[in-house]
Amino acid sequence: MPRGTRRVAADATRFLVVGAVATTVALLIFNGLVHGFTKGSEPPLNDRPQLAYFLANVVGMLVSFRGTRDWAFRSRGTRHNDGGRTAFVVINLVTMVIPMGFLWISRNLLGLDDPVSDNIAANVLGLFAGTSVRFLLLRQYVFPRSFAVTEPVSGP
Repeated sequence: MPRGTRRVAADATRFLVVGAVATTVALLIFNGLVHGFTKGSEPPLNDRPQLAYFLANVVGMLVSFRGTRDWAFRSRGTRHNDGGRTAFVVINLVTMVIPMGFLWISRNLLGLDDPVSDNIAANVLGLFAGTSVRFLLLRQYVFPRSFAVTEPVSGP
């Protein structure tokens, strides 16, 4: 396998591991907000799934930033004075629209509002599309190869 391909595969693998952790956090919060945190409990945002998705994924984004910067792209620096925080947040917010769009279509066009449909729309189909776009944008614009560092970045 060519070196460039191995490098992309390694970056993608670490990125996906970080994403899995952040997604698990967001998934638990989303389902609690939309379908209840315990059996029989009143879900606080059942009628507002897009807001629940947004709030859950803001928490997931915080987890993701730390893991992405400190591990997934640890050998890459950033071209941004703030360590890439602003660009990271902007890219995550923009790409969050993708799974929210899948959720909106499922709920409003297809009339599906059960937990399985919500999760397939937002957390399977939408997540796959959003994660793919996010990986490409972060790798290209926030953590480019030309700004490689010799040691992992430390700090908040």
